[in-house]
Amino acid sequence: MSQTTIRIDPHVHSEASYDGHDPVELLLEQAAEIGLDGIVVTDHDVIHESLRAAELAPEYGLLGIPGVEVSTAVGHLLAIGVSEMPPRRAPLDETVAWVRDHGGVAVVPHPFQRSRHGIPRRHLVDCDAVEVFNSWLFTGFRNRRARRFAAERGYPALAASDAHSVPHVGRAYTELVVEDVDRATLDGEAVLSAMRTGATRMRGRHQPIATSARHYAIGSARKSGYYAKAGALKGGAAARAGVMRGAQLLAELAVR
Repeated sequence: MSQTTIRIDPHVHSEASYDGHDPVELLLEQAAEIGLDGIVVTDHDVIHESLRAAELAPEYGLLGIPGVEVSTAVGHLLAIGVSEMPPRRAPLDETVAWVRDHGGVAVVPHPFQRSRHGIPRRHLVDCDAVEVFNSWLFTGFRNRRARRFAAERGYPALAASDAHSVPHVGRAYTELVVEDVDRATLDGEAVLSAMRTGATRMRGRHQPIATSARHYAIGSARKSGYYAKAGALKGGAAARAGVMRGAQLLAELAVR
């Protein structure tokens, strides 16, 4: 029986989120650079950039899996593997059922942390997996609490960066063990199945300091280079538009 182990960061935000910063191209490039096999772009209550990221992912040698962080009536829920926007502000049980009906995995991110719209313990009665290591929970207390909760209830445990900018992609990620599938034929459905069955291992930011610093520097440099190029292109486009408009005005004056 063959096994394939892959590394996925299942909770990443792009510029489509109100608190995100970077385009999906940069997120994908960073994920490939640091050795991930894929990311799931889970923007807040919008899915269009995640669908685009999933479509572009193979160009970066990555698995393409769409998703969204949807607001339920009691907090946020990751809908991983769906290609449509779930209903917003609906009861949690209805949203979980909707995600399952649409072939996705319902994952509770940063549970119990109300300042970040985490679902309170009393409402968390059904889901497919729990995010038990979120790289933004600095003290680790809530991560440990989430880990205990998932273990007590038998929920699969995931780790994620919850990155809102390029350098933070992969600060935490999930290793998934996929059975009877070789890497050449691996697809998103196999990944979702591994999440559901709990064939996961959590990985936080345990790389050596030098490696972490290098990855952070790579991400920061990539951002700077991208936006410098984007600014130059935008400036060039504006200049061309100005020239064309000036020529048009001259032509109009000549006719008069």
